[in-house]
Amino acid sequence: MMKYLQKLGKSLMLPVAVLPAAAILMGIGYWIDPSGWGANSAVAAFLIKAGGAIIDNLPWLFAVGVAVGMAKKNDGAAALSGLVAFLVVTTMLSSGTVAMLKGIPVEEVPGAFGKIVNAFTGIISGLVAAACYNRFRETKLPQFLAFFSGRRCVPIVTSVAMLVVSIILFFVWPVIYGALVSFGIAIKDLGPLGAGIYAFFNRLLIPTGLHHALNQVFWQNLAGINDIGNFWGPTEELLACNGIVGNYTVGMYQAGFFPVMMFGLPGAALAMYHTAKNNKKKIASSLLLAAAFSSFFTGVTEPLEFSFMFLAPGLYLAHAVLTGISVAFAAAMQWMAGFGFSAGFVDFVLSSRLPMAKQPWMLLVQGVVFFAIYYVLFRFLITKFDLKTPGREEDDVSDAEMNATLANNDFTKVAEIVLEGLGGKENITSIDNCVTRLRLEIVDYTKVNEKKIKSAGVMGVVRPSKTSVQVIVGTQVQFVADEFKKLCE
Repeated sequence: MMKYLQKLGKSLMLPVAVLPAAAILMGIGYWIDPSGWGANSAVAAFLIKAGGAIIDNLPWLFAVGVAVGMAKKNDGAAALSGLVAFLVVTTMLSSGTVAMLKGIPVEEVPGAFGKIVNAFTGIISGLVAAACYNRFRETKLPQFLAFFSGRRCVPIVTSVAMLVVSIILFFVWPVIYGALVSFGIAIKDLGPLGAGIYAFFNRLLIPTGLHHALNQVFWQNLAGINDIGNFWGPTEELLACNGIVGNYTVGMYQAGFFPVMMFGLPGAALAMYHTAKNNKKKIASSLLLAAAFSSFFTGVTEPLEFSFMFLAPGLYLAHAVLTGISVAFAAAMQWMAGFGFSAGFVDFVLSSRLPMAKQPWMLLVQGVVFFAIYYVLFRFLITKFDLKTPGREEDDVSDAEMNATLANNDFTKVAEIVLEGLGGKENITSIDNCVTRLRLEIVDYTKVNEKKIKSAGVMGVVRPSKTSVQVIVGTQVQFVADEFKKLCE
């Protein structure tokens, strides 16, 4: 199971890699025009829309990215199937479709269906599409249906599979969503403790998209709290009582996120960088640095969280616990700030002078402490339990292998020699590659000629089992893999 989750985590790296730049564009645009979100500035509108084209469509990216990453041959048919899967489930469970199926007005459709376009449905769509591709990509149909054989049948099978998934979610999704709303309402009167519990589940539920259920209770006006609205546009009654009503203080469900997003997660990124393998530090740093800056500047944490969420689930649980502690502590200390975009530097500066802000600069002090806590705890857990965070994946190789270059830069020729040494394309059942290795599944291990393979200039051959062969190529592996796949078609 852990190996499957780690492969899923690696599959998410492709879509996650594009998020930091998009988040920063949106953050700058929001800074320029925080009230109008581009309505008052053409420059702001350009930046916000440019970044939003990626951020707002993250579930679509996950559907395609996971399908490609989890498929055995990273084929375009898998990507198309991921898109088809996502289109089916989000269309079948949209508010309009549900209204027609139930024969009720759209206004009466449970709010859960208005939140069906999320990272969870994107990931599920990608997983189903990849499973269908791996199972049906070589299916041979009768002659009169031959056109739909092989890869062409995969999107068709995927669409049928997603109809089944849609039926299941039709009954399950609103029940779970409603239960979380009820849970949020039950803890809303617990003061700082309730704020901490909410923040814990807010982070924990992000992979499923169900955090929106709790957000509606605390950030919007579903249960009469409307914390974001009250912070940015307080009523005269709230101004008169300084934003304190019983156990509730305006901003208490927002403020504690700033120390985590601006400081805690960057501290976690630094810990992951320092614990990465020496030969992968450069690769890890490029992702972690961009993701950490995105978290600090804009409060968009998905690039960083999804980089270790599935690779090291236990670490993500620790992150959720720390977030809960941070929010509860800030609420108890009455240090308040709010956000309209997310809990990053931009919103901190914009909100710190508003009437409902209370000692916001103390959140920076808390943030420094949480930077240290995240760094120490993450570094300890990663090294203690050998967690596979970015730069520590199982396909790690030595420095010599990472820095190796092929003796022959004719990648087509190299692929031909390797294929011959593996017994020809009839002996290959699966082709994949990591950072430095071709990872292959074979039929007959007796046909493998290691001497022949090494004559191509590769660094070595590893044979983990009778059906698996890994050819160590070096950092040029992608070029060899592309040519190798062409030869096997």
